[in-house]
Amino acid sequence: MTDYLRWQKSSLKEALASRRVVMLTGARQCGKTTLARTLVSDSTSYRTLDDQAMRQAAESDPHLFVNYASDNDTLIIDEVQKVPDLLPAIKKVVDQNNRSGQFLITGSANILSLPTVQESLAGRIGKVRLRPLSQGEIIGAKPLFLERAFKQDFKRGKKQYSRNELIDIIFRGGFPEAIRLDGKARRNWHIDYVEALIEHDLNDVTSIRQLDVMKDLVRVLAAWSSKFMDVSAIGASLSADRRTLANYISALQAFYIVESVPAWHKTDYDRIGKQSKLFMADTGMMAALLNWKAPAFADDADKIGKAFETFSYNELAAQIDAADNSYHLYQYRDHDKKEIDFLIERYDQHRLAIEIKSGITVKKSDFKHIEWFRDNLAKEPVIGVVLYAGDDILPFGKNLWAIPFDCMWGEGACDA
Repeated sequence: MTDYLRWQKSSLKEALASRRVVMLTGARQCGKTTLARTLVSDSTSYRTLDDQAMRQAAESDPHLFVNYASDNDTLIIDEVQKVPDLLPAIKKVVDQNNRSGQFLITGSANILSLPTVQESLAGRIGKVRLRPLSQGEIIGAKPLFLERAFKQDFKRGKKQYSRNELIDIIFRGGFPEAIRLDGKARRNWHIDYVEALIEHDLNDVTSIRQLDVMKDLVRVLAAWSSKFMDVSAIGASLSADRRTLANYISALQAFYIVESVPAWHKTDYDRIGKQSKLFMADTGMMAALLNWKAPAFADDADKIGKAFETFSYNELAAQIDAADNSYHLYQYRDHDKKEIDFLIERYDQHRLAIEIKSGITVKKSDFKHIEWFRDNLAKEPVIGVVLYAGDDILPFGKNLWAIPFDCMWGEGACDA
């Protein structure tokens, strides 16, 4: 399998140098095990709980399973959510020894957020999130987009992408194994992935009593991607009560299938909305679940708008993760129907306001909500960007820019 440039490798090494326990977390098959194995050396030991014997040993005596490393060792435990009782055992070990880098645990669920898990390892653990491959990681680019955007230093790489090429990228998604496949084989991979997750992995951490409802819910959420969270509306066509749906959505969030972007509301403006916006964590999976077909896709405004916004979310979120807490991601909507797709807030409260347009042209009116926000709510500087599927980097006034989607990775390419 191709070795991709994983942006979080340096963050992982830095975390191991400073924290007693590090958790590498992200969806199944996104590359956690591959990344963790790059750290295996003479001073590390690797154990995966996907192995039945390993899992039974961990369940039988969690304390013995974790309590054997020498003073220089790091124990890597893969898929730790399969045996949550390991967490208290790890806590006991690291409370007796404050040496950094004792444990690297990986998990396909955000196990520390689950109500059934009592041990948080607070103060002892550092978390590193790994996502499906971003386009920048696939082509070998560095995560420089946000740094350059705040400087208004927009550039495209040597390879520039047409709208149709961007659609192909959206259909492919970012799971390492899936991107090697084409057409029906890739779609089947995504469908099989979701089926296995629902029927097996989810039961490691929660009880799914209505499998058919969960399978239908995943497809409904795929269609809901880029919309505002409304559990009642989401469940209108499903035969389950609101509490069950809320629990199932939380389980899918814990397994990184769906995610939410919170509303920006750092203001006393009383007409601001506070709903989170829902996103699928991979566009290839979304396209497969919704059975999208490329020939008719480009002419369907609702589908293509949803797809480009979800794709942009995944790319921006990966850049933010790689920046190590320097940025926070929000979205904005108020009761007067003014919306901004993404607001990225830097540590100094400067903001990047981003609108997503799936077309190949941009108009001055596409910036109107950004300008209103800048002039009425923002106390610190705002840079406004419209990401679009056209060819040119265009200024639309002071601190306002239309830029092609490939600026998110092209100007950071290693060979640029």
